[in-house]
Amino acid sequence: MLGIGRFNVFYYLRYMAYRTLLLVITCITLFSCSNKPTLKKLQKNIETKLAETQGDFAVAFKDLSTGEELLINDQTFFHAASTMKTPVMIEVYKQAAAGKFSLTDSVTIKNLFRSIVDSSLYTLDSADDSEKELYRHIGEKRTLYKLVYDMIINSSNLATNMVIEMVDARNVTQTMRQLGAKHIQVLRGVEDNKAYRKGLNNITNAYDLMVIYEKMARGEIVDSASCQAMIDILLDQQFNDKIPALLPKEVKVAHKTGNINGVEHDSGIVILPNGKKYVLVLLSKNLVHEDKGIKAMAEISKMIYDYASRP
Repeated sequence: MLGIGRFNVFYYLRYMAYRTLLLVITCITLFSCSNKPTLKKLQKNIETKLAETQGDFAVAFKDLSTGEELLINDQTFFHAASTMKTPVMIEVYKQAAAGKFSLTDSVTIKNLFRSIVDSSLYTLDSADDSEKELYRHIGEKRTLYKLVYDMIINSSNLATNMVIEMVDARNVTQTMRQLGAKHIQVLRGVEDNKAYRKGLNNITNAYDLMVIYEKMARGEIVDSASCQAMIDILLDQQFNDKIPALLPKEVKVAHKTGNINGVEHDSGIVILPNGKKYVLVLLSKNLVHEDKGIKAMAEISKMIYDYASRP
C-alpha cells in the first residue's frame, strides 16, 4: 500500500505541474495577444501624437504585402506644394514612352515663364528656390533627365517650370485621372503669383498620392522599367527630415517632400531590407510651429515602420 501511495503522489504532482505549465503558457499567450500591435491601436496612437501638434494633418498608409490601409483625413485637400513634382515626373515618362521626346534631349535653361492668368511674363527668384546652381547656367543646355532629377531630389523650382512647360500641366492632371487619382490637380508651375492670388493652386489629398505611389511601386505606370527609373530618382531625395528621419539606415525611402509657409509634406514608397514595401503619405497645413510638425511626422513614420516591420 505504501508503494502504491508513493506512485499515486508522483503522478499527481506530475499532473499538477503539467496543468500549471499549461496555465502559464495560456497566460503568456493571452498577454501577448492583448499587446500585439493592431492597425486600430496604431491609428489611435497616431491620432494622439497629431493632437499634440497645432495644425491639420492627413495620413495615408498602405502595406503592399498585406493590403492593410490606415487613413486619417485622407480626402482633405491640401496645397500640393512640391509633392506635385512627382505627378509631373510621371507625365514626363509617359510622354517619353509615347515618343514625344527623349529624356536625353537637350533643353535650354531659362528663367522666363507665363502666368496662367493672363500670359504675362514672370521670373523666379533664386533666393526662394531650394536649388540655386541652375540659375548660374541660364542660356546653357541640360538634358531633360537632369532637369527632372533636379526637380525631384533638390526640388528645383526652375527645373520644374521648364519641365511643366514641356509637358503641359493639363496633361499632368489628365494622367492623374487615368491612374485613379481623382483629385490631384496640377494647374501651373511654381511662383505664378497672379494665379496664387486668384486661388489657382495645385492641390492634392493623401489618398490620391497613395494611389499613384502604389501604382509606381507595382510597376503599373507606363511600364515597369519607367517605374523603376522614377523610383531610382526618388531614392536620391536630398530632403530627409520626415519619413526617413528616424528609420534604420538600411531602410530605403523613395519619396518627394513639399513645403510652403505652414505646410510640410512627405510622400513615397518605403522599402524594407527584406524587400517588403509600403506607401506612406504625410500631409500638413496650418502649422503653428513647422519644426514641431516635422518632428511629429518623423515620429509617425517611425510608428508605422515599427508596425509594418513587425515579425
